[in-house]
Amino acid sequence: MRKNLVAGNWKMNMTYQDGLALVSEITNMVADEATGSTAEVVICPPFPFLHSIGKLLPQGGNIHLGAQNCHQKESGAYTGEVSAKMLQSVGVEYVILGHSERRQYFGETDELLSQKLKAALGAGLKPIFCVGESLETREADETFAYLEKQLKDGLFHLSNEEFDQVTVAYEPIWAIGTGKTATSAQAQEVHAFIREQIARAYDAEAAQNTTILYGGSANAQNARELFSQPDVDGGLIGGASLKSRDFTEIIKSF
Repeated sequence: MRKNLVAGNWKMNMTYQDGLALVSEITNMVADEATGSTAEVVICPPFPFLHSIGKLLPQGGNIHLGAQNCHQKESGAYTGEVSAKMLQSVGVEYVILGHSERRQYFGETDELLSQKLKAALGAGLKPIFCVGESLETREADETFAYLEKQLKDGLFHLSNEEFDQVTVAYEPIWAIGTGKTATSAQAQEVHAFIREQIARAYDAEAAQNTTILYGGSANAQNARELFSQPDVDGGLIGGASLKSRDFTEIIKSF
């Protein structure tokens, strides 16, 4: 079902000790200050920290453990890779797939991501599937055509039952780590378009039940305005998730 969700993507940041300290700060702040928030929270640290950080999260609470990626195969001779089944075995509930940095730096295609989605769902994980356009695509007025193709090729092969487990994240690539942010109106326009595409691919009920996150430099200052839009259900947070005060303030936006 559709819900408000704030996911923190730590990317390749933090040492083990720093990560444990950060998650302890976040859990304490959320318990002290954000008990009235309607948002589910997902923390996505690097792979080596997952098990230990999972142990620090309150059991049965609204803070969940997520991973930043997984491999499309269940096991095998894939040196350096981590499978969805491995993630599930250490307590991971969510996994980010198709982040723009994975697409850009590691050549991940929609075809590959469709396989990763199947692997994640098969292991019982909840995918956060990312789509988004570059500055060049936006300036060429091709945003909607580009997103439509990403959704169709990477995501819409799933059955209705599988799709129910997916959260979609819109991340305008031109706003990631640049300090630029889409206006709340720009974010709403794209989120409404994504919801419309879901309705066409599945049905109106599926579209209304899908959580769609904004993932382009959302921070403590702009989160409340972004999240006030009717089709923006939360955020996939990068840099601000590395600061306990900022991340807590974002959670409190709900």
